[in-house]
Amino acid sequence: MEGRDAKAYWMHVAVPLTAPLSKLDDFLRHTWLECCGHLSAFEVGGKRYASEPTEEEMSMRARLSEVLEVGMKFFYEYDYGSTTALVLKVVALRGQGLPKGAVQLLARNEASQVSCQRCSIQPATQICAECAWNGEGWLCEACAVAHKCGDEMCLPVVNSPRVGVCGYTG
Repeated sequence: MEGRDAKAYWMHVAVPLTAPLSKLDDFLRHTWLECCGHLSAFEVGGKRYASEPTEEEMSMRARLSEVLEVGMKFFYEYDYGSTTALVLKVVALRGQGLPKGAVQLLARNEASQVSCQRCSIQPATQICAECAWNGEGWLCEACAVAHKCGDEMCLPVVNSPRVGVCGYTG
């Protein structure tokens, strides 16, 4: 899986075939996304499976073995306002070897090092949620204190496609 718009962030996981989509949702929230209890949904084969389904959506109680097959790409969204979108792909099916119900992290990207966009000397440790995407938001500790938006707008730089979004702190 990887960030739809942030492909530098990726993970490979193993999930039991008997697990419901909600188990994968819980893992994604815990590992990469959870900030404020936002809604989420998977889109698999043209059907939406939501954390709180509407009449047109399905429940995340559907088991992976019922909705996924090898080679299939599917999609995930967390937070419908400040959405973090992921692309997932089924690479293989494994029926054995996983603890019951557990999602297992197999590999993930190393955290990238971004230089401070103000001083260009120190690594960025903070990101201004207001300026993050205009080339001025990645800041070192010293520059974050002096930033025009104030350090209260800054969030920590974390290894997640949700870096700098909403209240996500890792």
